[in-house]
Amino acid sequence: MPEEDVQRSEPVDPAWLATNLARAVEALGRPVERVGVLLVDDTRMTDLHRRYLGDARTTDVLTFLASESDAPIDADIAVCLDVAAREAVRQGHPVGHEVLLYALHGVLHCAGYDDHDPEAFAAMHAEEDRILAAIGIGATFRAGEGDEP
Repeated sequence: MPEEDVQRSEPVDPAWLATNLARAVEALGRPVERVGVLLVDDTRMTDLHRRYLGDARTTDVLTFLASESDAPIDADIAVCLDVAAREAVRQGHPVGHEVLLYALHGVLHCAGYDDHDPEAFAAMHAEEDRILAAIGIGATFRAGEGDEP
């Protein structure tokens, strides 16, 4: 099946995403006031990435934290559906799982996790795996070429 057909044939159910992200946030064990998730395509994500980080390429997720580091998390997260669809095809799992992973990844950044060096990268993805397993989704992230810090 061509990649573009997979992207169109497997939409992400917003209610499923909201329910499972809420469960993931609960499993995180950190106070969260609000997490807004904006689902965008490559074009919009490239625009956001360029505008806020100066990088004119698409990316999987961008996080915009509105709260102080010691306050309950209040954040907006942009998730790229096109990147998620391509990666879900590569990994062989549902697009929704990939989108949930990206949203959780953004929440973890808000909780102080980082992935810019090998140890932090491993810790952050281990926490993603722990949380996704705890809510019955299972480990979703698998590092690919260019994913390592």
